[in-house]
Parts: sequence; structure tokens; C-alpha cells
Amino acid sequence: MKIVVLNGSPKGDTSVTMQYVHFLQKTFPQHEMKIMNISQRIQAIEKDEKTFQEIIHEISLANGVLWAFPLYFYLVHAHYKRFIELIFERGVEHVFHDKYTAALSSSIHICDHIAHNYINAICDDLDMKYVGAFSAFMYDLIEEESRKELSLFAEHFFRSIEKKSPTTKSYQVTPFSQLDYLGGGVASKIDIDKKRVLVLTDSLDGQTNLGKMIERFSRSFAGEVEVINLNDVDIKSGCQGCLQCSYDNNCSYGDEDGYIEFFNTKVRPADVLVIAGTIKDHYLSSRWKMFFDRSYFNNHIPVMAGKQIGFIISGPLRQRPVLRQALEAYFQIHQGNIVDFITDEYESSAQIDELLQSLAERLLLFTGEDYFKPATFLGIGVAKIVRDYIFGRGRFPFQADHRYFQRHGLYDFPQKEYMSRIINLMLILFTKIPSIRKDIYTRRIKTQMVKPLQKLLEMQ
Repeated sequence: MKIVVLNGSPKGDTSVTMQYVHFLQKTFPQHEMKIMNISQRIQAIEKDEKTFQEIIHEISLANGVLWAFPLYFYLVHAHYKRFIELIFERGVEHVFHDKYTAALSSSIHICDHIAHNYINAICDDLDMKYVGAFSAFMYDLIEEESRKELSLFAEHFFRSIEKKSPTTKSYQVTPFSQLDYLGGGVASKIDIDKKRVLVLTDSLDGQTNLGKMIERFSRSFAGEVEVINLNDVDIKSGCQGCLQCSYDNNCSYGDEDGYIEFFNTKVRPADVLVIAGTIKDHYLSSRWKMFFDRSYFNNHIPVMAGKQIGFIISGPLRQRPVLRQALEAYFQIHQGNIVDFITDEYESSAQIDELLQSLAERLLLFTGEDYFKPATFLGIGVAKIVRDYIFGRGRFPFQADHRYFQRHGLYDFPQKEYMSRIINLMLILFTKIPSIRKDIYTRRIKTQMVKPLQKLLEMQ
């Protein structure tokens, strides 16, 4: 059978993900696996209709489609995202209808579930038969057990195609009746003082809900709010995945475009950062994805620390859990404080006006109070993965991260808690005695868990 592999790496064949595909090609020579380099050739695909149609034609002849990609900020690369947008913009969804499909990714498992949920949702939108996903750590292929699991994954994919197995759907988009937002007046304006408020967007069209919401939000303040359209920023292309920045945080593009200067002079100094965009499929636009991808020159340094973050989204965000979690993950991991998401999913313009005003007030209030909510698993869990990776296998390539982690105490391994280790060892030894073990687990453990907190409360 014929499988079309849509390669999502900007590095083309020099990609970790493609080595997994090559392994499958050698393991299953009876099947043709035709690789189409999507992310690497996106400019030609977008500008040359013939190039785009050649890919679509190959897909039309295929028995199955394999979405193969590395992770870029918890999703696919911006160029891959653009290709997906082109599928819908150019009306070729029918080519994907009823095609069996699966996903294969490589990463260090930082929010890989978000990327796979995104591809799953896209496949459901295209009415494809989604068989499943295989998310590999970058070097899993070296391990025999992992090669066995990858082979079984592929066998299951091929067998599902041959037997025309039924598949389930995980995402369903319901019709969304969008309010025509009008935008009202502002009763009282908020004093910005010396705080820097920056709104980033990919559209300032004053006739759209997004444009009107940005304008209404900006009028909430007595001082100047800077609004920047990402389409006016000189961004030559997406992240190349070259890792040159991992040594000293200097992007390989250098001064070939204006992104680095824009990020360092506009985004970094902002006290308040508002992300404003319109939903496109299950994310924002590919232009927005390019903004996030190119910020990788900072590697794993928490560049949003100290910032209050707000979102103004046009579209059915309540139906797009993948988008919300991807945005939450980015800013939690980079230690920004997410204040709220405001959308145009409400019944009246007045409701949206109140919500935009409230967002503006809280952004400035939290900035003044230096208030930051505790991170959830998205921030804490990823921090642990990154910490362990940079300390171990990733220390050589990510030397800038390693130096930063050392200076800022981010190598917070629990093994250094020597007193806790001694106490735990003593208690473990005590529990070897049946009578003491019974006393601890049946009578003491619940009260001992809250005792440190109760002592604090007694001091209040």
C-alpha cells in the first residue's frame, strides 16, 4: 500500500523524526512510504499552486497519511500549521475524507499531548479515520524495546487500513453564531502610570470583532497602550531548528530580519502583555505560531517572568481546548501570570465591554501588587523535564540554558534536601516494626500531615 508521509520538520530529511520514518521504510519495504517535505518547502507550496497540487495529488492516491513532525512549542511548526491552513483555504478537504491517518512525533515530551491533540482535531475536521499516535523521545529509536513498539504501531496502522477498521472521533466542532460586537464607551479610564502595556495581534481590521475588542480594550487606559501588528514585524521565516541559539541565545537569523530586535525592545520590557488573535482551525494563525517559534532563541529561559498576561480571542475558544492549553502552557512555562481570556462568545456587546474593562483593571492591579498565581502542572511538570534534560543529555548543546540554570538555582533536585532524606530513612526503619507501623498509618499520619500548617495558623 502507499502511505504519504507529511514531514513537518523545517530541516527536511536531516530531522530526528524522519529517522523514525526511515526505520519504518526499512522495516516494512512492502509498503511505499512517500515523504513530502512540507515545512521545509512551505514558501514554494504557498506561492506555487502547482507545487501544492502535486502534494494534494499524492495524498489522493494514497491509502493512508502519516503526519510526522517534531514538536515546536507544544504544537507543530509554524510552516506545518500554514500548510494545514492552506488545505481549508484552497478547498481541498475532500481529498482527505475517509483517508486512514496516524501521527508520529519526536520531542523530549514537553506537552507532546497538546501537539497530538491538535493533529487529532485537524484529522477529525477533515473527516479522516484517525488510528492513533506515537510520541517518541528523540533517541528512543536507539533502544530495542522502543523499535519494537514503533514497529507494532506501524503494523496496527497498516492493518487498520487493510481491514478498513472503524475509528473513533475525539473532537466535534458545533456551529458558532458569532455576535457582531459593537464596542461601547468607557466610563472611567485606568492610570497606567509608568507601566508598559503591549498588545500583540495579527490583525487590526477595525471592521472585525477582534479589531473592535482591541480598540475598546486600549481605550480603558488613560495612558498610551502600544499595539503592534505581527504582520508589520519583519519576520523572514519560521524557526529553522538549527539550535545555533542554544550556545549563547543568538539566533542564526541575526539581523537578517527584525524579529530579535522587536522581541528584545518591545516584548521583553513590557509589564503587561496582551495576546490578541482570531481562532484559525484549532489554534491561532500561523503568523502567531511563527512568533512563538521564533522566540525559541531564548531556549528554556523564562522570558515572561514578571509579566501580567491577558488574552483577547475572537472565535469559539470554549470549543478549542487545544488552543487554550497551548497558550497556558507557553506562558506558565515562561513564568508569565495569566490573568484571563476574553472572547466574543457572549450574548451582548455590553458583556464584552465589561469583561474587557475588568481585564484591563486586573492587569494593572496585579502588576502594581506584583501578584503571581502558583503554577499548575503545565508549569511545574515541564520545569522538571527541562531541568533534568539540561542537566543531563542536553547540557552540551544547551549551554546557555545550563549557565542560566546554574546562576538562578533551577537545578533544584530533591536529592539535596539532606535533612528530609535523614528523617525519611529513620521513619522507614521505624515502620519495619509492626506495632509502630500500625500506629503511624492508622492514628498519626493524618494529623502529622496538617501539623506544620496548623502551627503557622496558630501564629497568625
